[in-house]
Amino acid sequence: MDVQVQLLNIDCLGKPLRLEASLAGWQAVYWDNALVAQCPASADNQGQRSHQFQLQSGEQTLTITLKIDLNWQPFSLSYQLYAQDKLVTEGQRNQHDIEQQTPVVAPVKVSQLSLVGLASLGFKLLKSAKVIKVVLAGASIAAYSWLFSFQFALALIACLVFHEYGHIRAMKYFGMKTKGIYLIPFMGGLALSDEKINTRWQDVVISIMGPTFGLLMSLLSLVAYWITGNIFFAGLASFNALLNLFNLLPILPLDGGHILKSISFSMNSIVGLAACVIGAAIGVYISYSLGLALLGFLLLIGSVEIVFEWRSRHHSHLLPLDRYGQVFSAIWYLLTVGALIAIIWYFASSGDDILALPLKILSS
Repeated sequence: MDVQVQLLNIDCLGKPLRLEASLAGWQAVYWDNALVAQCPASADNQGQRSHQFQLQSGEQTLTITLKIDLNWQPFSLSYQLYAQDKLVTEGQRNQHDIEQQTPVVAPVKVSQLSLVGLASLGFKLLKSAKVIKVVLAGASIAAYSWLFSFQFALALIACLVFHEYGHIRAMKYFGMKTKGIYLIPFMGGLALSDEKINTRWQDVVISIMGPTFGLLMSLLSLVAYWITGNIFFAGLASFNALLNLFNLLPILPLDGGHILKSISFSMNSIVGLAACVIGAAIGVYISYSLGLALLGFLLLIGSVEIVFEWRSRHHSHLLPLDRYGQVFSAIWYLLTVGALIAIIWYFASSGDDILALPLKILSS
């Protein structure tokens, strides 16, 4: 059975009546967590439907009818609840309502064995201890000081924290409770929250706000370099841009992987997938044309990964992006990537070997 989205939760005869559905066409109605009506998967996954079932109220058996009119993109739901053909309640729901809800049945997340996943699990078990944050921050400073210098390590930590703070701000914007930022030596950082997201728009915004804040950090460093002429700010702007650019690569579990997956998986037609593939191919071509071999290779790998997972786009509890959300997310993503590359290119043209290192990494 498909993973379903909780679309409605209202009172019926003093107990909760819940409607769940999926893009694959499944619809199910639960009364007090007991299944009372359902529709199997079908190609017709939206429009008007009527669910009728019998409920016991005291010694009386009542015929209950739930009529709905569902539209997935853009999402809207209107409903009417009848008891014995008498209207009991009616209303409408939109994407904002889905974003703010707490599902009665929490979506089951399929765990994947990875170093990042294991690290995340370990930190979630220890996140209640604030001392862990201090220990990890100290370990990160020591690790980066060993690789670079103490001053640059502090600056790099500031960049990581600023990046993760972008994720935190996005989580708070959607009303999610956050558990703070955890720095991981040689791996970056994690912004943690106990709450689950309900829509792909939330996934896009939370994912892209980290690199967006990172871009802001590089721009501030660039301005500081113009004002002071201090090469330290130039290096900070360039290496921070490289750090955030790698986070935007379309490879899971990186931020870019979440963004591209949310955009791609919100497209229902093969035309949408074709557009995504063509866009990725153009990106690969441009990368190789500019001599950014590594960037082009990783972009290709990430795009292939998304294509192979596209068939499972309906097996998710996340409400898809509408057309406007898909276009806006793609433009936001491309502008952020372009700006980060421009900063790296700008400093590489200065003739300084250290400042040219980020571009050499992309060209490797």
